[in-house]
Amino acid sequence: MEKKPKLAIIDYGMGNLRSVLRGWQAAGAEAFLVRSPADIARADALVFPGQGAIADCMSLLVKTGFDHSIREWIAADRPFFGICLGLQALFAESEEGGGCACLGVLPGKVVRFRLSPGFKVPHMGWNSVSFRPDVEISKGMDGRQFYFVHSFYAAPADPALVWGRTEYGGVSFASAVARGRCHATQFHPEKSQSGGLQLYTRFLTLI
Repeated sequence: MEKKPKLAIIDYGMGNLRSVLRGWQAAGAEAFLVRSPADIARADALVFPGQGAIADCMSLLVKTGFDHSIREWIAADRPFFGICLGLQALFAESEEGGGCACLGVLPGKVVRFRLSPGFKVPHMGWNSVSFRPDVEISKGMDGRQFYFVHSFYAAPADPALVWGRTEYGGVSFASAVARGRCHATQFHPEKSQSGGLQLYTRFLTLI
């Protein structure tokens, strides 16, 4: 790309975001951390990474005002990428912690793994993703391995939202969702070596 896309990574106070930042920079973006919604005005794309408990995440998003910014950004169909908890928070609610209201950008809820005997929670490590063939940025990547760490997964109310599926412990779950230029993955591209970098690089072509 002749000009590097400006990519804002939301830093709302949870987690070490350095690996996410380095991953996007390696993919060719002018990536930077933002701690205030006002700082995203100069960005071409918005990234919402997350880890930890959903209730803490939502509390911090509301406190910082990023909850409104994320909703408005996606509603305008501007390029958006959610990672791990950044995928789960897009849905209406989560079972985690006895129940928690989320951003409500996408219809559906987040549920805990209920697995076949012998499988552990959290789902941790490498697993393959079966991608929907009509999503441009993942064409040719069907069956690639990506890195996961999670105990809950999204159950979209609209099957058309499911961009990628993964199987674990007898459960086939939505490991990636997409609508318009909004994309989100349950797995961590920044920890997924060449496959994750390729996905990041292709996402930047949407800008």
